[in-house]
Order: sequence, then structure tokens, then C-alpha cells
Amino acid sequence: MLTSPTFASLARDLHDGNTTSEALTEACLAAICAPNGEGQQTFVHVDADGARAQARAMDTLRAAGASVSPYAGIPISVKDLFDVAGQVTSAGSVVLAGEKPAGRDAEAVSRLRRAGLVIVGRTNMSEFAFSGVGINPHHGTPAISWDRASRRIPGGSSSGAGISVSDGMAHGAIGTDTGGSCRIPAAFTGLVGYKPTARLVPTAGTVPLSPSLDSVGPIGRSVDCCVTLTSILSGMNNLADGKVDLAGLRLVVPTNFVTDGMDATVSLVFDASLERLSRAGVIVRRLEMPVLNSIHSINALGGFAAAESYHWHRKLLERDGGRYDPRVRVRMERGRSQTAADYLDLLNARAGFIAAVEELVDGYDAIVMPTVPIVPPRIDDLVEDSEFARINLLLLRNPAIINLLDGCAISLPIHAVGKAPVGLMLAAPQGHDSALLRLARGVETLFAQR
Repeated sequence: MLTSPTFASLARDLHDGNTTSEALTEACLAAICAPNGEGQQTFVHVDADGARAQARAMDTLRAAGASVSPYAGIPISVKDLFDVAGQVTSAGSVVLAGEKPAGRDAEAVSRLRRAGLVIVGRTNMSEFAFSGVGINPHHGTPAISWDRASRRIPGGSSSGAGISVSDGMAHGAIGTDTGGSCRIPAAFTGLVGYKPTARLVPTAGTVPLSPSLDSVGPIGRSVDCCVTLTSILSGMNNLADGKVDLAGLRLVVPTNFVTDGMDATVSLVFDASLERLSRAGVIVRRLEMPVLNSIHSINALGGFAAAESYHWHRKLLERDGGRYDPRVRVRMERGRSQTAADYLDLLNARAGFIAAVEELVDGYDAIVMPTVPIVPPRIDDLVEDSEFARINLLLLRNPAIINLLDGCAISLPIHAVGKAPVGLMLAAPQGHDSALLRLARGVETLFAQR
């Protein structure tokens, strides 16, 4: 994807007059409407008129010599659980379709608008963000570009977000990440997906899944694209200047839990990536982390996602439970049986988990693991609920570690162009966003000629 337009190259072209926001926006809208494309399954709402008006405004300001953001006029997409003034926030469901339009933008959307970004539409997603697979029974499911004839899953829950960027319907996407929902789609579409430390970007104006775990993050074509979008979303102008020299950096690779069930393709590409890092002078240490095995017991009653989503949805479930995706409803309803004591136990278990992991990784620059341990399966292979549940847990397993840790993590593409997509996840404890992004730039450069 590094040969495709990045935010930096688009900003240069806009500044130099080599393109206009209107031209970029029309190209994205054309890709959405392409008769043989994935636009219908990728977007639940396309705001063509609004996007054109925003694009014209940005071009007019730039032509008049007004001081605008370098990125003003670049078209992006937003996930369907962000409030956009005047639009209904349906969160990938039919349950909220009759609700009143949002009276104001979500804070994240407001910050995007202040930077002059053009919002082309709202992207499809797993209903209420409760799946790492990305299948949506209400709006259809877009397929990734690799082996498209086989119709393979996009990953979730920000499923349409990844496809919108990979297929040129937008030049960046904003999603949420509660257990991997930016990183999984990025891994499956050959893109970069970032989950910042949760408190870095406000979630006000979004439909929550689990407030304890929810993060707002970007999907883009490069680390710099994600840095730019995260800087805008967080309000931090100098989030991650420069990159680090890889030689001498210390990376730790868990030897348990994160590689269970890894398929041959991912295993081969992942091991080759570690070898390449070692040849570049990175100190790669494989380390058993028994604490990771405790995640199953921590989440035995459904974890934060079940408890907190049930709290938000309980009245809707009573009123319209039959209209939910049954695969979503059954997991939400696990929260019904959790007691206050169970929830307090969960909070204590999380605190202990964070302390144990942070002690283990102290002295390392990042944790490294496969973003997901398998290549994307076919949509048709997940018809049976049991297989869907198995794959969903497998996809969420590695990314969700970092949400429970309240850390930050990025997924980088490491597969050969045209081959099955494989993502490499670099992660760090909470608050280490700047250092992690600088490290990711260095790793991206190393793998740029993959």
C-alpha cells in the first residue's frame, strides 16, 4: 500500500496545485459507485452532496490563500457509530434506524472537520461493534481485495473502514477499537491500523461497546497516515516526530497464547519478519508470559464487553431484541447474569493483569506478535454459529490483550504484495504512543520493499 497516495503525498499535491479536493472527492465517490465494486456493502450511508460541498469549500479557501490545514480537502470515511450532525447513528444495526438524527457531531468528527477533512460517508461494521469478523446480516459484508472471487471476510468490527481505504473509496478511515476493531481490518486489507492509548482520543458522541476498553483510532496506508489522523483526533500536534534507529532496540515476542492456532502462512511470514528485524540489529527475545493464559479466566463470564454492552442495550433488547443479529445478542445477554461483585472482581483482575504484564515488558521497546494468527477465511465458511464463534475468538485474541492492558498497538502489513495478508502487531503499555509510532516508522521502512 506504500505506493498508493498517503496523507503526506496528498497534502503535497494539494499544496502544489497538482490536484484539488473536488477531484479527490469525485474519485472516491466514483469508486463507491463502481458497478463491480464493494461500495454498496462498504457504506451504510454516502453523503455525496455534503462531501462535494466540503470539497468545494476547501478548494475555495486554498485558492484564496487562506491558512488551512495541510490535509484540508482529503476525503475520509467514518464508522457508523460516530454521531454526524443531521444523520442517524445506526451502529450497523436496524434497531436504531428510526432514531432521531444526531444534533451535533461526535467530538472526534468535530476535530476532523476542523482540520478540513472531507467526510464521504459512514462505513459498515459488525452490528454494535460486537465482532472481530466483520459480517453484517443487515447491510451485507464487503470482501477484501485479496482473492476477492472467494469472498473473504474483512475483519471487524470496523469492516467497511478497511475496505473503504483499500479500494480507494476514501484515503483514510476512522474506526473504534475495543478488542482489535481497527487492527484486524487493517491486517486483512494490507493497511496500517492504530489503537491509541484509550484516553488519548475522546469517545464522546459514539455508540459505546465497552467504555472500559473502547478506543478511537485510524486506518490508513502508512504509519504517517495514522500518526496524522491520531494527531488530529487527539489534538496533539507533535505526537511522534521522527523515527528511531532499529539497531539495538529490544523487542519481546510472547511464546505462549498468541501463537496458538497459527496457520502455516502466518507462521512462515511472521518468523521471516522476526529474522529480518534481527538482521537489522534489533534484539528480539522470545519470552514465555504465563500471565497471558489468565485472560480466559478473567473473561470467563463475558468480560467487560458483555457487562457494559448489556448495561447500555438492556432496554433496547427488551423492546427490539428479535431484530438484533442473534450472534451479537447472545453475547450481550451474558452481561445479564453478571453481578456487581463479578464486575468488581473483573476490575481487580484487570489491574493485576496490567501490573504483571508491565513488569514483564519493562526494559523492552515493544511487544511483537501476529495481529491475527490466520489468513482471512471465506464468508461462506462461517455460516455455522459454532465456526463463527471459533473464528471470532481467534481473531480477537491477540489484539484484545492490548485493550485489556489499556495499551497502544499498531498493525503493519508484512506479506509480499499479492499474497495472503498478514499483519505484524507492535504494542506497548499505556502512554507510550509517541515512542511506539516512531518505532513503527522504522519497522515500516524496513519492510517497505516486502
